[in-house]
Amino acid sequence: MDTNEQIVNRYTEKPIKTINGFLMLFLILLLLLGSIAAFIFGPLLLAETNLPAMAALIVAGVIVLIVDLVLMCGLKILNPNEALVFTLFGKYHGTLKQDGYFWVNPFCEGINPGAQPASMTTVNGNTSFSFGGSKKISLKTMTLNNEKQTVNDERGNPIIIGTIVIWRIVDTTKAVFNVQNYRTFLSTQCDSATRNISRMYPYDLLEDDSINEKTLRGSSQEIADMMKQDLQQRVAMAGLEILEVRITHLSYAPEIAAAMLQRQQAEAVVAARKKIVEGAVGMVEMALAQLNDDQIVNLDEERKAAMVSNLLVVLCGNKDAQPIVNSGSIY
Repeated sequence: MDTNEQIVNRYTEKPIKTINGFLMLFLILLLLLGSIAAFIFGPLLLAETNLPAMAALIVAGVIVLIVDLVLMCGLKILNPNEALVFTLFGKYHGTLKQDGYFWVNPFCEGINPGAQPASMTTVNGNTSFSFGGSKKISLKTMTLNNEKQTVNDERGNPIIIGTIVIWRIVDTTKAVFNVQNYRTFLSTQCDSATRNISRMYPYDLLEDDSINEKTLRGSSQEIADMMKQDLQQRVAMAGLEILEVRITHLSYAPEIAAAMLQRQQAEAVVAARKKIVEGAVGMVEMALAQLNDDQIVNLDEERKAAMVSNLLVVLCGNKDAQPIVNSGSIY
């Protein structure tokens, strides 16, 4: 019995045998002209009494026409960064990656399980039709804009996260034969990788957390790189290469967003007040030291305490202080 690894690696990408498309087109046109000539000029050139020869000529023309139509089905046009995976009577036959005009076995069938279905789009009153079902596999760099999803971070807080994935196909046989639909497979694995990495880290730091701890908000690039590595391991069996993963949206879920906003605002207010107090204390120390060095006025401990109190009120207050002028003696 085959193991999972043997099943995944059963098909190895190989080039398909082709013939120059223009050469075959010339041959097909010659056969077409020959069949037409048999239909038109055959009865004229043969005597009326030679009916068996006339019938044989017409039958030959029909056969040549049928063969010509079959050969015409083998003509393929391939653009740059595109590929065609062919099967012959249910077995893998080869892959065509070289751009140009070619002829392949007309009994070969192209397979592309990730082909976009036909759709109709209306924008500003203009309707456009998209005819899906193309057998060509794009080897270009593509983008998967994964929908936003609600997950729980390390602390169990519900968060909303959205990601975008830059990817491409590097092994067409794995993409076609190992998974049912490589686009759907990639989207599902992207959801799984996002949930797996997001639940390993908190959304943001708390007061008792280490400053070097990674968070979803503060270490978004490192988290995205981890998502890329995890996703690459998941989709390797489908022949896909993950070039980049980016976090496009990150926020708390609506049910806790208001409470978390209040906490962030409180932390910002406390941090601002702490900075203001530190600056005010330094200014008061500088003022007392300068008054003492210059011997502008001699203040006892009680007057110094009153001066410090007044300066702190002025420097730390939310509003501008309203001074009261004492015109008498301070003693």
